[in-house]
Amino acid sequence: MKKYSFLLCIFSAILLMLPFFNGQLWLFSWMGFVPLFFLLENKTPAKAFFCSYFCGWIFFTSVLYWLIHVTLLGWIVLNIYLALYFGLFGLIINLSRKQKDWLLLFFVPSVWVCLEFIRGGFLTGFPWAFMGYSQYENLPVIQIADITGAYGVSFLLILANFTIYKLMRDKKSIRFFVAVIIIILFILGYGFFRLNQKFEGETLRISVVQGNIPQEEKWQEDLQSYILGKYLALTAEAVKDKPDIVIWPETSVPGYLEEEPLLFYNVSSLAKELKTKLLVGTVASEGPSIYNSATLVSQEGKIKKRYDKLHLVPFGEYIPFPKVFSFVSDIAPAPIGDFSFGKDYTVFSLDENKQIAFSVLICFEDVFPYLSRSFVKKGAGFLVNITNDAWFKKTVEPYQHLQSSVFRAIENRVWVVRAANTGVSCFVDPTGKVVARVQNKDTKEDIFVSGHKTQDITLENRPTFYLRFLDVFVFCCFIFSLGSIFIRKR
Repeated sequence: MKKYSFLLCIFSAILLMLPFFNGQLWLFSWMGFVPLFFLLENKTPAKAFFCSYFCGWIFFTSVLYWLIHVTLLGWIVLNIYLALYFGLFGLIINLSRKQKDWLLLFFVPSVWVCLEFIRGGFLTGFPWAFMGYSQYENLPVIQIADITGAYGVSFLLILANFTIYKLMRDKKSIRFFVAVIIIILFILGYGFFRLNQKFEGETLRISVVQGNIPQEEKWQEDLQSYILGKYLALTAEAVKDKPDIVIWPETSVPGYLEEEPLLFYNVSSLAKELKTKLLVGTVASEGPSIYNSATLVSQEGKIKKRYDKLHLVPFGEYIPFPKVFSFVSDIAPAPIGDFSFGKDYTVFSLDENKQIAFSVLICFEDVFPYLSRSFVKKGAGFLVNITNDAWFKKTVEPYQHLQSSVFRAIENRVWVVRAANTGVSCFVDPTGKVVARVQNKDTKEDIFVSGHKTQDITLENRPTFYLRFLDVFVFCCFIFSLGSIFIRKR
């Protein structure tokens, strides 16, 4: 690779990664691909693939650096795999460069969307750091997610990047630039319209607690009383705000709630004493099966319902294709959980009439749009994400994780309540705005601090286009991409 090619790859990757380190730098995503597009000019297909692959490798190794705290080998292998999508993107563009300009203008972003969609589902999926997520603080633009999902925002970014490139390359492309500006203005108009809508419905008061338990302490038997005591104390403080329910993070109960009498007695007694409902993260077992679960405890101290995690973390909570990857357990730096998959899309109810309902997304389940959509379609009036991001230390990972919750809120126009062991514990309204979070009063830090937060949320049934039709926009991108290739062949 020539020196200038090497520098353009790095420059493009830096521009693209910046918003994933600081959401307020979202503007760089609107121009991050431009250096790469210039680099791909007059390249052979092999060089186009390699240059794009190298750019993607730099992007992912930087954005996902926090994985080093869990598995260095996994981080290396994952980055090698994810960079392939950048490489394929560059290769397809190179092979399609003789398309008509107006066709190419929409073909390029369509291809990117198709590749993101495949990445989000192939081999259990890894829909992290989608390009659209870089705009999670750019609220007017991302309101279209209730129609297109996050993919529509990704499409818009690639469309803008390619238009800027074409304009810089040929001043005659001003007509394309004007057309894209009009599209963006329409999207902004729609965004401000949605942001100014009022949500009316039944009001519910919710408290979340953030225990801030270091990962290395979570499962130490001699610290079980200390951990549980901390959550009991935080809950007692939160109840002073008179919430309808108090939510604890993923695996906040240091053991098997239903199998260990002392643990159950302490949690049950707390619910009865404070006269409040508790949603707690715990581990559950049924015969040989072990589940990562969320359990609802009534104010009478009884277990009302349990949700078992549906989408487990591969190589973290289970080993996919065990006959092929049996060796992974021997080389993994930490034991891989032997969890079983849940079976039901559980909807919890807070009242006898089942009018106040919600569902839980455990850990990274909130990065999968289909899960949130399925829960809402089954009657959930709001979503809860309980998670434990302590694995990744004090990095940007909790904020990248938050990006997904913002888009799930907009796609379904529901509140998303997050309870995280080390943060970010917060409340995301149906427009994707983070309205309140657990944070240190003095330093304003919101990760690796303990505390609680209470917020009123509004329940309103307002089905969105995305909720009804899911990824029809992605389907259109596939059809357009294949149709463009067919036209080129003809």
